[in-house]
Amino acid sequence: MSTEPIRMERRVGQRFTLHMPLAVSFDGRTMQGFTQDLSGRGIFFYTEAAPAQGSIVELTFTMPSEITLGESMRVRCRGRVLRASASDAGEKNGIAVRLDSYQHLPPDECESIAPFARAAAVGWPGNRGTLPR
Repeated sequence: MSTEPIRMERRVGQRFTLHMPLAVSFDGRTMQGFTQDLSGRGIFFYTEAAPAQGSIVELTFTMPSEITLGESMRVRCRGRVLRASASDAGEKNGIAVRLDSYQHLPPDECESIAPFARAAAVGWPGNRGTLPR
């Protein structure tokens, strides 16, 4: 018999584990990162710097068809940082953001995200982030 408490899932939308590149803008600077988990309401990603809890961030990436329920599309999202986990030296910071707004981007505005190997995201130490509840 298990003694662990029963936990109710409080997330409304389905969460997808997706490792894809994104651009993160906050405090007047933009850097590259990669997603870990994504839903229609939130995102967990990794990047070099960690914005403070409560900060407003702008994210640019391709919203996959699993979430749009149509075609994949390039979007720019704004959201608020719910939590940021500081990393050890040499590791990326894990950032959880609640997404507040989306803007569809035409294809010519999507050049800013440098492609990188997805294997780097999959093999990153500590990739156990979760989306906001």
